[in-house]
Order: sequence, then C-alpha cells, then structure tokens
Amino acid sequence: MVNLVNLEKVSKSYGIRPLLSEVSLGIAVGERIGIVGRNGDGKTTLLEVLTGIEEPDSGRVSRTRDLRVGYLHQGDELVDSHSVREAVLRGKADHEWAGEQSTREIVEELLTGIDLDRPVLGLSGGERRRCSLAALLLDEHDLVILDEPTNHLDVEAVTWLASHLVGLSSALVVVTHDRWFLDAVCHRTWEVHDGLVDSYDGGYAAFVLAKAERQRQAAASEVRRQNLVRKELAWLRRGAPARTSKPKFRIDAANALIEDVPPPRDRMELQKFATQRLGKDVLDVEDVDLSRGERQLLDHATWRIGPGDRIGIVGVNGAGKSSVLNLLAHRIEPDHGRVKHGRTVALAHLTQQIDEVDPQARVLATIESISRITRTADGDISATSMLERFGFTGDRLTARLGDLSGGERRRFQLLKLLLEEPNVLLLDEPTNDLDIETLNVLEDFLDAWPGTLIVVSHDRYFLERVTDSVWALLGDGQISMLPGGVDEYLVRRERSRSEPEPVSGSGGPGLPAPDADSRDAGAPAQATRAKPGSAEERAAKKAVNRIDKRLAKIAEQVEAINAEIALHAQDYERLAELSARLEPLQAERDELELEWLEAAELLE
Repeated sequence: MVNLVNLEKVSKSYGIRPLLSEVSLGIAVGERIGIVGRNGDGKTTLLEVLTGIEEPDSGRVSRTRDLRVGYLHQGDELVDSHSVREAVLRGKADHEWAGEQSTREIVEELLTGIDLDRPVLGLSGGERRRCSLAALLLDEHDLVILDEPTNHLDVEAVTWLASHLVGLSSALVVVTHDRWFLDAVCHRTWEVHDGLVDSYDGGYAAFVLAKAERQRQAAASEVRRQNLVRKELAWLRRGAPARTSKPKFRIDAANALIEDVPPPRDRMELQKFATQRLGKDVLDVEDVDLSRGERQLLDHATWRIGPGDRIGIVGVNGAGKSSVLNLLAHRIEPDHGRVKHGRTVALAHLTQQIDEVDPQARVLATIESISRITRTADGDISATSMLERFGFTGDRLTARLGDLSGGERRRFQLLKLLLEEPNVLLLDEPTNDLDIETLNVLEDFLDAWPGTLIVVSHDRYFLERVTDSVWALLGDGQISMLPGGVDEYLVRRERSRSEPEPVSGSGGPGLPAPDADSRDAGAPAQATRAKPGSAEERAAKKAVNRIDKRLAKIAEQVEAINAEIALHAQDYERLAELSARLEPLQAERDELELEWLEAAELLE
C-alpha cells in the first residue's frame, strides 16, 4: 500500500537542540495514529513537518499528489470579522445545514450554545477551538491531523468526537494527552523522545504493555523494572472491578512483568490516615441554592464529603462544576444554605487559571521556600527530586518563573500546591497542559496521598485512575452519585437528550439548556417500567424500602467506626481491627446501591 506521507531520515533542530534525528516513518491510507511524548520533545514539530508548515533541516518528506490535509493546530485561522456561520458553515442558512445529517450532527455537538450569527471576535478560547474543529470536520480530507483536539471539550463531546473520528475514511494523526481517547480512536502509537520516534501497535494500553516489555528486555535489573510504566500497567489490569470501561488488550503477556506489583492504591490504609488527619467531619453542603445569572446550578442540594473520599465530578460545560469547587473552597457563597468545613481541614484549590508569579523568582528557590523536604507514604523526598519528577531538570531547575512555558507554569503551580501539604485537595481540570508522563507522575503521587480529593475533569482515564466514585451535575439542581461512573453519566445524558426540549429556560449563549425533565434528570436509564399495582412493582417497592433501611444502618455503623478510628489514632492494632470491620461494610454498601438502582428503574 502506498503511504500518503513518507518521512525519510528527517532531522529538525531548534537552536542546538535536535527534536527529530533521522526519523523515517509513513502514514498509510485509513491509518489512525496517536502521538505521545513529553511537552517540548517535538510532537508539534513532527506535525508541522508532516503538513509542510516546517521544512526539515535534512532528509526528505514526500506526499501523494493532490493530498487533502486538514490540520487543527493549537492556534486557529478564524477571521475575526467573520460570523460563526461564515467561518464554520460558509454562510449556509439554518435550513441548508440542518438538512444535511452529517453537518447537523457536527453543529449540534460542537456549537451548541454559540449564536451562529455572532462575530468570531469576542468568542472565548474554548468557543474558538470548537468552531475550528467543526470547520475542519465539515470538510473532506485524505489526512486529518489534530493537535490536542479534546481541549475545551467535556466528557460527552470527547466521547462523540472519538466515535465520529472512528467512522471517518480518512487517515488520522492525533496528538493528545487524553489516554482514553487514544485507546478509543487509534490503532498505532508513536512515541516522540530524544529526537527519535518509536512506533507501537495499538492504542495507549497496548503502548504501555509493549513499552514495559521493551524495557524488561533492555534491562533486567529490579530497579529498572520498578518504574511508573509498570505501575501504570498494573492498574490497567487490576483496577477496580466496577470500572468496566478499561481498555481491553491481551493481558497474559503482562503477567511476568507485574506479578509482584502491589495494588496501585491501598484504599483502606489511606482512609485510615485521612481520618487521623481530618476526623470524621470534612465538607458538608447543607440545603444549598446556588445561581449564576439566570442559571440555577444547585437547588436545595445536600452533599456530605468524608475523610479519604476520592471523588470525580462530571457535567456538560456550563453545568457548574467549577462553581461547586469554588463553593467548597469558600471562594463564593451560596444563595441559601451553608457549606461547613471540619475544624482540621487544610484545603488547597487548583483552579483553571494560572497563578500570577514573580517573573524574576527562580524555580528551585521558590519551591525550597515552601518546603525542602516532602513527606510521602514512600518516604521523604527533597524539593529537587520532586521538581525532577515533575519535569524540571537541568537548567529548568534554576529558570526564572517568567521564562516558563504555559505547560511548565501549570506543572509548577500544581507542585507548589501539593508541597503545601493540604489534607483536602480540589483540582479543577488538572490535566490541562500536562503531558502523559507528567500525568503518570501526578497519579503516582496521588496514589500515596492521604486526604480527601475532589476532581473536576473531562479526562476519563485520569478520573478512573485517581478517584473511587463519580458524581454528576445533571441539570436538576442536585449532585448525583453515579455507581456506574462515566459510562452511566453518558447513558443518562443520552436519555435526557432524547426527551422533548423544554418550552422555556434556555441556558443562553455558551451554556447548556436545562435537562428536559429536571425531576428525572438524575435517574438512571431505564429499560421498562413496572405496571402500576403489579406484583413486580410491589416487589420493587419492598426492595427499595429494605435497601434504604439497610443503607441507613450501614451509614451509622461506618460513622461510628470512623469515630473510633479518630479516637484510637495511635493504637495500630485497634486501627487494623477497625479497618477490617469497615471494609465489608463498604463493599456491602456498593452492592446495595447497585441493587437499589435496578429496583428504582422499575418504579420510574
């Protein structure tokens, strides 16, 4: 098969640093390739050489004649004086684009909440990104090249984009740190590092497996084998059984590599330490109303967050996820009700904005002024070692803060936050601007972090990796727990979208409209409803009542055990006994919650 693009011994440098060194590779018709690598290692440079934006210093790039290439880069080429309709739809009237199914789907998925007749000038960065992506997808190409396409997309839009790209006949090359997206879309992975490009069959999960095997063959020493790649691989195989969406790949070959690797996170041990640090009261949201403009985000919402809880929050853009974190951090006040912090809470909040810094300050000196030594479950770590873990090596250790790139400043902000040793951590889109290797480091750090963690993220892989439960803002004014995780959220959203649109109450430009029936928006997708008065309905009602009573008793028992854990914080034998009593209660609670959902489906 003839390749669409070929690189033959291509080299490209910036200054004295080689980003590509005699790289040879090709892209075949219909091939879907994911590109991974650290920030600054040459991923975007490789894309620009492939598209012809940059010429190589040496070597040869050949393309088939009349090759149609669509390239979504990290900037955009939108004309500010154009309307969105002109920029994306070439001026088509509503009845014209709505009459074409493929066009209608793209517009509905990517441009919801954007007035098509407003000028491009004035759009937010996220809105411009969606417009650029929509414009590219509406054209026909032989080769589609995407640089971080999931930026500014929520979980639902990322899922749709993955499905859409899989259905395209064109070849695809994508740079992204979204590992779920890589697995869903790509059947080959290129890793850019040290001027080289290594090729692996399969998506991200297969890449991790193959890379671990290559490392095992290259170095058999135990020190080399005990690395982040193996821990990541162990999680892929041994993750929580409830996470049915984990990537599927051949596992037998991994057994020899990870048979001695412990579970990535000791949940009971971390909860014990968290209870010692926090006591039983952490964050309580009590009968809270919260509005933003005309949008009612929370309506008499109550939510209790305990010691050691590891929570992910999902919802469409504009649903109020960041507002909920700001509420928990006391950055904003509720319209009604209250948010109560436990007495021992030391809270840290990573927002989506990058903090202002002294541009003349140096990286290492600033970090050492916070803490020279950081205590973790794995032992003490020096400030220099922590910085190196987060990608600050060599001359970057002494770089001025004003000279850091956007990704480096995000890493620095995150590390600075972690070194303050909070016991409650709120993270708002922490994966923004982080490469996969840095994400692995962050996940590894959080595995041993004993505190309460609440994460807002569109990165499904990260959510499943670091949290134990997923909660959602579904447009009904409540914060709803989802035992089925992100998959259940997508089912519920699909159900709400298939229901009739409300007559009034539009969310306005840039915001989603409230779900069709706010009373049922938080309910799981249902198959059939039991007939009123039937034996099936009566049995379901009995089951719900029975489970409610048992869950209430379990909640009392768990609260009592947590109180004892706090009381006997220094008695390790007693703590071990209490932890052993807590574990089966939590397992029973998880099973009962699933049973309750099944019964509730019949009663809706």
